Amino acid sequence: MDLDGARQRLIHERAALLAMGHDLATSFDDIVAAAKDSNLDDEHDPEGSTIAVDRSLVSSLGRATVDRIEQIDKALARLDAGTYGRCLRCGAPIGGGRLAARPAAQTCIGCAE
Repeated sequence: MDLDGARQRLIHERAALLAMGHDLATSFDDIVAAAKDSNLDDEHDPEGSTIAVDRSLVSSLGRATVDRIEQIDKALARLDAGTYGRCLRCGAPIGGGRLAARPAAQTCIGCAE
C-alpha cells in the first residue's frame, strides 16, 4: 500500500471539502439574506422549490461536508498511528480497491455490508 499516496489523496480531498464547505456557508447566508428582505410567499409558488427547501438542502450538504472532513481527519490520524488500511471492526486489511475509492474507509467490505 502506498501510504504517501494515500496521505496526499486525503489531504487533497480535505482541502476540496474545506473549499466546498466555505461555498456552502456563503450560499446558506445568501439564501437567508435574500429571504429576510423578501415579501415572497414562496411556500405556494408552483414554479419551483421553496426557500425553505433550498436552505434545508444547503444546510444538509454542509453537515455532510463536515462529516466527511472528520472522517478524513480520523484517516490521517490512523496513518500517523500506523493503523491505516486495517478494518476498525475485525482488524483485517482493507482492500486496495476500497481505499482507492474511499481513502477514509474505516472498515473492510465484509464489515461494511
